[in-house]
Amino acid sequence: MKWHKATLQIRTPSKGLHEITPYVRQEIQNFGVREGMCTLFIQHTSASLLISESWDPSARADLETYMERNVPEGEQWYTHTLEGADDATSHIRAMLTDVSLQIPVDNGELSLGQWQGIYIFEHRAHSYQRRVLMRVLDVD
Repeated sequence: MKWHKATLQIRTPSKGLHEITPYVRQEIQNFGVREGMCTLFIQHTSASLLISESWDPSARADLETYMERNVPEGEQWYTHTLEGADDATSHIRAMLTDVSLQIPVDNGELSLGQWQGIYIFEHRAHSYQRRVLMRVLDVD
């Protein structure tokens, strides 16, 4: 067994879901892993990772709308606003989603379902440079 390591540097243009599946697939190919397990971990408290539908853009829109409605900005009870109106909300949204994912690798491919994609869910209103640690255990 062998571990492969990379850090994906992803610029998110704005709040919302941003697909990173192609970047992860490329690293799997670069590593030459045929069978194993891919672990992704985002090193931030105001963004998260998730697997969601990647075919119909309305699925992304619905998830983004859900977060906007259920964790709205500007609530009077928020006290953590040092970095702006999206400060408390970005941390709450990250708490409700995942900061790490595990995806099996079979026959050199991520074992995602037909319509699944890997996303950074950016919870901040502005563009940010995000770091996603990628660790792949090669068991072949």
